Amino acid sequence: MPQQQIDVNQLNQAKANVTLTQTLLSQAIEKSSSDPTLAQEAIKQAASEIAQAQSYVSQVYSVMQTQKTE
Repeated sequence: MPQQQIDVNQLNQAKANVTLTQTLLSQAIEKSSSDPTLAQEAIKQAASEIAQAQSYVSQVYSVMQTQKTE
């Protein structure tokens, strides 16, 4: 069976999610004392972005592990 290539698009999407997470966490830090509600929303969105990035990375890793055992 031919080896499937790493899905670079998924890795790029994960990278974009992480970059967005950094921005959201920076906003949360900046707004933590002046606007706690906005800070909380930024943290909530950052958590979602982290979960999505983890999902993309896990999918790519799973494909790699499957190839390794074939």
